[in-house]
Amino acid sequence: MTEPSTDGPLLGPAEIRELAEQAGIRPTKTLGQNFVIDPNTIRRIVAAAHLGQDEHVLEVGPGLGSLTLGLLAASSSVTAVEIDPPLARQLPQTVERFFPSAAGRLSVVEADAARVRELPGEPTALVANLPYNVAVPVLLHILETFPTVRHGLVMVQDEVADRLAAGPGSRVYGVPSVKANWHAHVSKAGVIGKNVFWPAPKIASGLVRFERREPPVAGSLRRDTFAVVDAAFAQRRKTLRAALSGWAGSGARAEEILRAAGVDPAARGERLDVADFARIAAAAGTVSSEGTEEVAGADSRPGEVPGNLTTTRTASATGTAPDEHPAEAVGTAPRDGSGVNDVPATDPGEHP
Repeated sequence: MTEPSTDGPLLGPAEIRELAEQAGIRPTKTLGQNFVIDPNTIRRIVAAAHLGQDEHVLEVGPGLGSLTLGLLAASSSVTAVEIDPPLARQLPQTVERFFPSAAGRLSVVEADAARVRELPGEPTALVANLPYNVAVPVLLHILETFPTVRHGLVMVQDEVADRLAAGPGSRVYGVPSVKANWHAHVSKAGVIGKNVFWPAPKIASGLVRFERREPPVAGSLRRDTFAVVDAAFAQRRKTLRAALSGWAGSGARAEEILRAAGVDPAARGERLDVADFARIAAAAGTVSSEGTEEVAGADSRPGEVPGNLTTTRTASATGTAPDEHPAEAVGTAPRDGSGVNDVPATDPGEHP
């Protein structure tokens, strides 16, 4: 039964299953389709997003429309980006049926949210229940591509939520933590249980809140900074001098760059914040590559893989060495070092 609230109509389990049948949808792991069937969870997400009535909300992966209805009630307009054609076609019909007065305030874009470059209007907030297998690259892509998005709330795998919100020194601090913090202040806003989804995932979900801020250095250094981050965490057990030797061309030049940036060459990447990495990227432009003929990887201990550009390109999307978190697969970093195309191959996520 559809459950009305003071904010607007929401969907219950019966409607979700009916809509899935109409669209010919059987939830798949490939697209991370686990649909929210609990109206109270939708109310909680919308409330935690801190939306203003005049906001234009961007929703990624609206699925069958559970969260979409709640967002339409709390904002002036919603743009929903959906990759699955049957779901993209059905969403306007769902809103017309359950919330007809809001139908004119919904725009649907059928596209891959990790690659979309244009949207109608200028969204000011991102609120989304992101599929686990693309959560990090989608979030980073949205933050980089749409600067009008000033704040938001996303639901991701709980473990990924912890990583996104982690600070230097944390065991789970890594590539996603640093790259997200380039764009915004990130914090964890709660945990969502498994039983509010259909079908229920095997793991809990976490809510991540972000507030955009200015990057630590000029935006033109983003790619260079992200390349340093990828290199540092590709071999996170090594000192920065060793881990960055391939990126810098040699251990000697890496040490010279680190000292110019005011960073201890014996430190490890997990101790640095995004501003530290940005200083290293900036310092690289001031240190000549001449006179540093040292063979890359000379600082490696016996049995270690030398730091080199190939290793840098295979940094995990979650910022861990392949043997640190066995449950995670190692993604392939994009050529520009942005992390946008890193796809953590973890348990599937959910669509609201």
